[in-house]
Amino acid sequence: MTDAGSSAPDDTTIDDTFEAASTAPEEVREVLDAQREQLSEQLHDLGVEGETGIVDDNFADTAQVSAEQGEAQALAAQLRDQLDDVEHALTRLDEGTYGTCEVCGEPIGDARLEVMPATRFCIEHAG
Repeated sequence: MTDAGSSAPDDTTIDDTFEAASTAPEEVREVLDAQREQLSEQLHDLGVEGETGIVDDNFADTAQVSAEQGEAQALAAQLRDQLDDVEHALTRLDEGTYGTCEVCGEPIGDARLEVMPATRFCIEHAG
């Protein structure tokens, strides 16, 4: 890896990138476990799991409550998707396929994995 302020080109090969990403699976697991815990806590704190959608008729502004519930449910869906990605990354770590793109099978760049450890795709196949 080159320093951010360095003007030298990055001469890391694909094999070097994969090796760097795969040399410390215990560190990757720690990061992914921490993300899983944080996402689970955020979902729990939102309190939308198992919510019935019943609003107190005496509440002054039921439209606002409904809007806030909708926002909380949308956020919960995003958090669930992120949690699914983290769980999938942990499974791939166990299987020995972590760090490879699910589309092309090529190694995912070390810098991308550092920023997005649960990513499934190389930069070419992202989005």
